[in-house]
This record gives sequence, C-alpha cells and structure tokens, in this order.
Amino acid sequence: MAAASAAKPPRRRVTHKLSERIIEWLLFLAAASSVAVTVGIVYVLVFESYVFFEYLWKEGRLTEFFTHTRWTPAFDDAEYGILPLLNGTILIAGIALLIAVPFGLTTAIYISEFAGPRAREVIKPIMEILSDVPTVVYGYFAFLFVTPLLKATLFPDISAFNALSAGLVMGIMIIPYVASVSEDAMRAVPMSLREGSFAMGATRLETAIRVVFPAAISGVLAAFILGISRAVGETMIVKIAAGSQPVMTLDPTESAATITAFIVAISHGDLPYGSLAYLSIYAAGLTLFVMTLSFNLIAFFIRKRYREIYE
Repeated sequence: MAAASAAKPPRRRVTHKLSERIIEWLLFLAAASSVAVTVGIVYVLVFESYVFFEYLWKEGRLTEFFTHTRWTPAFDDAEYGILPLLNGTILIAGIALLIAVPFGLTTAIYISEFAGPRAREVIKPIMEILSDVPTVVYGYFAFLFVTPLLKATLFPDISAFNALSAGLVMGIMIIPYVASVSEDAMRAVPMSLREGSFAMGATRLETAIRVVFPAAISGVLAAFILGISRAVGETMIVKIAAGSQPVMTLDPTESAATITAFIVAISHGDLPYGSLAYLSIYAAGLTLFVMTLSFNLIAFFIRKRYREIYE
C-alpha cells in the first residue's frame, strides 16, 4: 500500500507535463493555422495576378494598369486601368473617415473620461448594436433614406447611386470600431497620470486632451487604421448605394465603384475560369491587399515613434 501511494505523485507529474505539452501544441497549431491561411491567401493572390500581369507585359500594356483611367476587363475592347477603382475606394473611405474619426474619438473620450457608470451602460450597448447590424441593411439605408434626404435638402442633382451617401453611412457603421478601440486604449492609461495632471490644476478636459490622449496615441492610431481597413474593405454598402460604374471623379454626388464592388460585380460565375477578365479579380484583390498592408505599416511606424516619445 505504501509503495502504491508513493508511486502516484510521479505519475501525476508525468500526466501533468503531458497535458501541458498537448495544450502547448494545440496553441501552437492554432497560431500556425492563422499564419498558414494568410500565407495561402497571399500565394493565391500573387500567383493568379502574375498570370494577369504577364499577359499585360507581353502585350506591352503593363503601364496601362497603373496609369489609364478606364477599367472595362469584361468588355470586348477591354481596358485595364485600375485608377477609377482606386479613386472610388479612396473617395468613399475618405468620406467615411471624416465621419468616423471625429465622432468615434469624441465618443471614446466621453466614455473614458466623463461618462458615469450609468451612461456607459447605455452607450456601450448602443455601439455594439450599430456594429452588429448587417452591412446590407446599411446599404439599403443609404440608398433608400440617406440619398433621398440629401436630394431633398442639400443636393437636388445628386445621382441615385453616389459616393456621398455610401461614405456617410459607412462612417456611421465604423464609429463603434474607432470608439471602442480608442476607449480601451484611453482606459489603459495609468490613473497616476490623471492624478498628476489634476494636481497641477488641469481640468478634466485638459487632462483628457493633453495627457490621456497623447499617452494612448498608439492605441488610438490602431483604431484609426482599423477604421481605414474596415472602410476600404467594405463591400455591400458601396455595391448598393454607390453603384458599379468605375469613373474617375472627385465629385461625391456622382456614382463611383470601389475595388470590392468590382470583385462582387464580376464574380457571379458568368466569366470562364482562367480568362483575363476573371484574373482581373485577383489583380484588383492584390491591389487592395497592398493598400491595406501599406496602411498597417504606416500605422506601425507612427505607433513606434510615438511610443519612443512618450516612453
């Protein structure tokens, strides 16, 4: 009996170590799977886009992709200038950020520094509801409500499909993303910084703007980049409210097409697999991927610089 009882602790230690190893491997596989999926997506984009760009190179039309202002890959007289899609993407995303950044940041400052527990319990669920609404609902809200409202009040000649209503509604949609991440970053600022600011005679508003905001700048920038990426990658709102005509214009009251809207419009299965028009989807997707990656790299370097300043 004594020998059996003495043998139990080593067995338990072996079992405990084995279970820890299994958990470590499961966590490693979970992390590695996300990396593998990302690598697979990039590989597909690059491989399929290579065939597309190789054809343009052989035809002597590679510069057309970066310089021309007509994008009609599905037409008989196909043209492959990506600039109209870039123009529409940046225009609508810019309008959305003009709405989301100031309102989201103001909401984050209020919730973090001024709102009481009761007000916070009301505002937070409302933001969660806004973020949970399907984007197709936002799209029809822009098309059936915002566009007629703009036409009746400010822009009588506004097009039925336009970049302005799509950008405005998209900005409303991404306010919760910007506000939530910014508020988390501000609440993570040590209370000692606030107390030191109050001890120097600063008001709550001065403390929020001059102390808390700079200390949380890395998280706030992450919120802005999240908003940019969300706006650039949005599909249904721009497809429903902005239209599908790739036109070079800076007029937000006109129709505009984004990269994601083009991908949706041309991915209905009508084009033969492997055709140049079909491969243009991957070229557009690769362009969108490069845009999003560039935004994240810019945010990384800016965040690193501000961390060095405030640390």
